[in-house]
Amino acid sequence: MSGQSGSTRIRATGKRRRKPSRRRRATVVAAWTAAGVVVVGGAGLGYAYVKLNDNLKAVDINAALGKNRPVDVDNGSQDILVLGSDSRSGANSAYGVDEGSARSDTAMVLHVNKGHKTASVVSIPRDTLVTRPDCTSDTTGQTVAGQQRAMFNTAYEVGGPACAVKTVESMSGIRMDHYVEVDFTGFKKLIDQLGGVKITTTRAIDDSKSHLHLQPGTHTLDGEQSLGLVRTRKSVGDGSDLGRIQLQQAFIKALMEQAKGVGVFSNPKTLFDLADTATKAVTTDSDLGSVKKLTGFATGLKGLGSKNVTMVTMPVQYDPADPNRVIPLEESAQQVWTALKQDKPIPASATEKSAGDKGEAGKVVQ
Repeated sequence: MSGQSGSTRIRATGKRRRKPSRRRRATVVAAWTAAGVVVVGGAGLGYAYVKLNDNLKAVDINAALGKNRPVDVDNGSQDILVLGSDSRSGANSAYGVDEGSARSDTAMVLHVNKGHKTASVVSIPRDTLVTRPDCTSDTTGQTVAGQQRAMFNTAYEVGGPACAVKTVESMSGIRMDHYVEVDFTGFKKLIDQLGGVKITTTRAIDDSKSHLHLQPGTHTLDGEQSLGLVRTRKSVGDGSDLGRIQLQQAFIKALMEQAKGVGVFSNPKTLFDLADTATKAVTTDSDLGSVKKLTGFATGLKGLGSKNVTMVTMPVQYDPADPNRVIPLEESAQQVWTALKQDKPIPASATEKSAGDKGEAGKVVQ
């Protein structure tokens, strides 16, 4: 796996898709904040509405994928693919060498249950070997042949957001209602404008790759430190991406509580500044590609607290043929996807055998 300590990272072969420098992608965790603060559109500020609309970037997933998709179940629940990427272009060059392309660095399926009182988040490890379907390149318009045992994160590389959505739908049998993508720079600004995020570490974190150095105890992380935390993997657990996912999930819960507790709605300037940053940070599907549409979506999520959200990693095991990769535990993974399709809680038995929800990384942050 790319995060395995002491191992050489094995990269997929082939030409990496080239990305416009403007589209700087990154970790997914800012999506909750972005969704929550853009309700400024309902404040009646005409200037704010126009400006925030101009900030938004959208992709037409429905047009790209056509009708050959899972059934669109209209029962009040929602399924959203939330994605970040490993682009190092532009302002993100401080986090690694710009290779002129991007892959999906982090992916989560967010299922909001009917009534929007509870939700489930399923993280998909980026190094999972999957059967990638045929996709259309969003840069050349040509068909990219599907591939067996392809790394999950290559779907975004070869076909952009639509191919990432198509791959998730093929794996899960669930139609994605929406797509949200987030970037590094906007994430940091959001955290700083929120006043930081409070976490407690149970042990020291000293990670030279993410440049994060924390002693055990309670900390209020600024944007740069928060970004370091969600990128940390070498110094926690077994050093794999599975450990990093556990850190991300713990941070998301802390972020959700912080966003609810800062009282942004009582201060119009603070609210506008947050919304301005959030709408610059995200790319959405076209069904969310306006402040009005995103406002409705965010309003449906704002009642969710961290206690109402269950977070798991898609059940996986290390690939016997390649310890740098993981493969789905098919029966267990199907339990997870079936629970989402039926709008039911994910059973604990679904993750009992998974490598993704084991290890010490999940105990590092509280």
